[in-house]
Amino acid sequence: MNPFDKTKVLAANGYSRTRRDFLGDAAVLAGSTLVTSSVGMNSAAVAASSSNRPKVAALFSHFTAGSHSELILENFLEPYLFNGERITSPCDVVSFYIDKFPSKGDNNGSEQGVGFGADDIGRDVAKNYGIPLYSTIAEALRLGTSELAVDAVLMIGEYGYRSVSALSDRDFPRRRFLNDVVAVLRKSNRVVPVFNDKNFTYRWDWGKEMVETARKAGIPLMGGSSVPLAARRPALDLPLGAPIEEIVAIHGGDLEGYDYHGVEILQSLAEGRKGGETGISRVQQLSGDAIWKAADDGRWSVPLAQAALEASFTDRKLPIRELVSNLPRAILVDYTDGTRGSVLSFGGASFSAAVQLKGEAKPRGTLFYGGPWGSRGLFQALAHAIQVFFVNKVSPYPAERTLMTGGTLDAAMHSHDQGGKPIATPHLQFSYPLVDWSAMREMGRTWQQLTPDAPMPAGLLKAPAASAKK
Repeated sequence: MNPFDKTKVLAANGYSRTRRDFLGDAAVLAGSTLVTSSVGMNSAAVAASSSNRPKVAALFSHFTAGSHSELILENFLEPYLFNGERITSPCDVVSFYIDKFPSKGDNNGSEQGVGFGADDIGRDVAKNYGIPLYSTIAEALRLGTSELAVDAVLMIGEYGYRSVSALSDRDFPRRRFLNDVVAVLRKSNRVVPVFNDKNFTYRWDWGKEMVETARKAGIPLMGGSSVPLAARRPALDLPLGAPIEEIVAIHGGDLEGYDYHGVEILQSLAEGRKGGETGISRVQQLSGDAIWKAADDGRWSVPLAQAALEASFTDRKLPIRELVSNLPRAILVDYTDGTRGSVLSFGGASFSAAVQLKGEAKPRGTLFYGGPWGSRGLFQALAHAIQVFFVNKVSPYPAERTLMTGGTLDAAMHSHDQGGKPIATPHLQFSYPLVDWSAMREMGRTWQQLTPDAPMPAGLLKAPAASAKK
């Protein structure tokens, strides 16, 4: 399939219902549509589309070295590798909006995340690449005119915002960003695709509102992070409709921020099971001895966790109870169809998972490998998927996955705040179309070229501006 043929892509992905309010329509919530597609992009396709390059407005919460802002944007402004092929973005970034400009001198510790205590580089990147920096989102979308003047919106609302509740949630401005975008689109009587980095928002009701607003307006919406698109070592290629009984996902990061990635890994695997997504009935977050008791009670599988850990800690084969004496956190997810899911946090672990299929004696474990440059390599596949989305105007995977993931994390945070109390989740008992998004995954060919001894690029501040002029 030509990845730039919008009509075929729409039909293949089953998006004839995008204008319907899926959360308010019982028929949509009750059904699960199995659809497949092969959405990809290669050099020839990019060249063929060069006469009609989408103009992108990029909106950032803040822009420091090593933040999501730089790691995603560098693959729009400089060539990148995806599955071993050198790709130049088919999109033109034509405007910036930056919400905050941190500096080492005035950051007093009230803000969190990558870039804490670091200087803004967004203004210098804008100058280096000749991209106008606007003071409002409306101006960035209108390019200084009175009408919408861009073809897509890249929203990266991550880092630089303080915790706002006892749940340790961070008030990233994603909902505010989207509301400002929607206001411009409505006044211009036109819609363009919008990508939202990571979760929609820390609150279920706000996330639901964001997805409903986009659906009602007919705005193509894509969310999520880079981790599900990473190369899997060893390969874990499950067919759509696989008879999954249980999944254990592993990560080694902090509360909420990395818990999101663990839940997204879980959901990206679970949604492809036999029967498709049917929803989640209960979520519980545990800590300390309660985690091991839950394992002894059969709530999560130690053999699956062992398989996931062995994929993560490839040099260690100790039994899990010897390898990890204490688990900081565990999120237990009960799906309505009986499938079990869990997300375990182990200090020092990489992103990994294990899946138990019906009829198989051993679980299948895999590492979500982002390359030799830490998290930086993860963003090549994500940027590629976003660019496909901006060209096709169809998300490679449903926004409902991001909504489900965010709702699961919100319930887990409430359970954590209530000392591990199980949280019933009737609001998460909805389905969404099952889509084959495997064409967006890095299959490992890039890491055959970019080996551990390959020098890491210097970053956008060091990249010559001339290379951005296509």
